[in-house]
Amino acid sequence: MTQPATQPSIRVERTVEWPDTDAAGHYHHSSVIRWVEAAESELHLALGLPELFGHVPRVHYEVDYLERLWFRDQVVVELRIAQVGRTSLTYDFEVCRGETPAARGRLVCVRSEPAGEGAQPWPDDVAAILRGEEPPRT
Repeated sequence: MTQPATQPSIRVERTVEWPDTDAAGHYHHSSVIRWVEAAESELHLALGLPELFGHVPRVHYEVDYLERLWFRDQVVVELRIAQVGRTSLTYDFEVCRGETPAARGRLVCVRSEPAGEGAQPWPDDVAAILRGEEPPRT
């Protein structure tokens, strides 16, 4: 019997910096996507797929803001590959201060060549790595 694949994920730590906040003194909604994209970049590196940069434009983004984060708070961003489709890649993410979730959401990307038109299928080897069916490239 084969073991089910473990969905690739990563955790990165960030500090809420002054430019991450808004006039109300807590984090601005746009900070979350920057933190998620930083985690995405780290995940691509960990999987040995740095070439994905510039080839996975966003087609859907949703987030629930659950708690306020303040200047100098320490946060952990957890990003997990939730689903790999024929041309798409769906991430689930959570931003926490300690054990308290502050933001939770989903980001959907598609594979696309910068000069190409529309979404294109994942190469089989890349899809297997993204699904956790194959080990990361070294």
